[in-house]
Amino acid sequence: EMGFSTSYSQDGGHILQKYPGWALKNISGELVVKNGFDWMSAINPEVYAFMRALAVEVAENYDIDGIEYSDRIPAMPVEGGYDSATVAVYKNEHAGSEPPADHYDSGWMRWRADKLSQFFQDVRDSVKARGADLFVSSSPSLYPWSYENYLQDSKTWVEDGIADNVIPQVYRYNYGDYIYELDKSLANFPDHLDKYFAGVLVRSGAYTISEELLLDCIAANRARGVKGEAFFFYEALRANGNLLGNRLKETWYARNADIPGRGGFNRRPKAAIINENHPDNMINGSWQSSEVAGFDNGILICSDTSPAEIIYSIEVPFDAWFDVYSYVITGPLAAKQAAYTVYGEDDSLRVTLDQTNYYNRGWQPLHTVYLEKGQHTLVRLSNDQIAAGEKLTADAVMIMINRKKSPDVTVTTLPGISGKNRVEPGQFELSQNYPNPFNPVTRINYHVSAAGHIRLTVYDISGKQVATLVDGYRKSGEFTEVFNAGDLASGVYFYQVQSGRTIQTKKMILIK
Repeated sequence: EMGFSTSYSQDGGHILQKYPGWALKNISGELVVKNGFDWMSAINPEVYAFMRALAVEVAENYDIDGIEYSDRIPAMPVEGGYDSATVAVYKNEHAGSEPPADHYDSGWMRWRADKLSQFFQDVRDSVKARGADLFVSSSPSLYPWSYENYLQDSKTWVEDGIADNVIPQVYRYNYGDYIYELDKSLANFPDHLDKYFAGVLVRSGAYTISEELLLDCIAANRARGVKGEAFFFYEALRANGNLLGNRLKETWYARNADIPGRGGFNRRPKAAIINENHPDNMINGSWQSSEVAGFDNGILICSDTSPAEIIYSIEVPFDAWFDVYSYVITGPLAAKQAAYTVYGEDDSLRVTLDQTNYYNRGWQPLHTVYLEKGQHTLVRLSNDQIAAGEKLTADAVMIMINRKKSPDVTVTTLPGISGKNRVEPGQFELSQNYPNPFNPVTRINYHVSAAGHIRLTVYDISGKQVATLVDGYRKSGEFTEVFNAGDLASGVYFYQVQSGRTIQTKKMILIK
């Protein structure tokens, strides 16, 4: 987020106090401060190497899906570049000549902008070397303003393939200004609409975008062929009782969508979540229900007076390495040593979490384990380490694929959430298609025992959606859908029915 800015109105902050030679200087030899932000020089070889190393460290050590640079990286205020380190690089490439005194000199601007682009290219190469599927993204200020003021050449980044996608910050507070800037921005990327996603300002200080403006901005994007957007920032969707988030889910985001640029590959499938009160769990001892807000409404609580445990069992959707998480509820009277045992295929690990520490609230990682598809005992939570008077809290646990350890696993089903508020077993039942194998027409039967919204979709072996057969309200009863695969190649396909958070999937084979 800060990029090549070291601090905000702190005379460079602790970074420049320790490394004063990293400071970006103007023609007068003063630290460059622009809009309150203090800057270091991206062209300084030490700064260049340090910032590149940060990206490498993250790509090597963490299970990420990519990196995104923002309006301050790579960037340099146009007034800068007169520090000794930057000048030395310039003189070395220009036969000892000093850089122009006019910071708006076109050649001097181009040289500095090209250095920033080279930094971005080097970062891209370094990140891709750690994972070819990792995205390298940019959310710059609007071009050409970004070039004229911060030497950000996002047009070149897209044209030269440095950025996998670009998310210009079309941050405006009314519809007229938004579409004006959107149209100007799109004109700079006429051949790369597939890489263009609009940045929409939804929250800033006390400001939260209205429902009407949010939906209008998305409609403007779609009308211009922009197939997605990024919101700054996430908390707006959760504000006012999830008002905007729910509105998006009801309208533009009502359906699942493939991640752009992945060719249908589901790199990060939805996590599988099991709530503490799911009937597949073993709940032993004296546990009490509590209305304390947890992952999905209430939680369970026990004391130290007698042995108590919950053994969580989860349906693992596919063979892979998974990160295991617990949703932790904290409080001053909670357990300082909540004992979790995590079970993999061949091993287990006991870990403790301090439930009195507020910063442990929410999803907390427990362990990474290999699991095979099927029903598994996953976690045991017990009160055998809590002190007198403490309360052990129990909430949901979750598994999410670890792509560092399972980079090539192909996912064709989406796990759901089990427990509270789940669709009860038997609300719908999916039958095997007939005939199977088939060529090219088959019938899919399903039974709905409680009316509701039903979605029936078909996926190929890579996880790419190839057909939507049903997406609407169904009364209770028996239903048959005809699937014609005349335009598809022979192979294995999966059909999936979803209602609420419950999903059922079956396999079928097309032979031509």
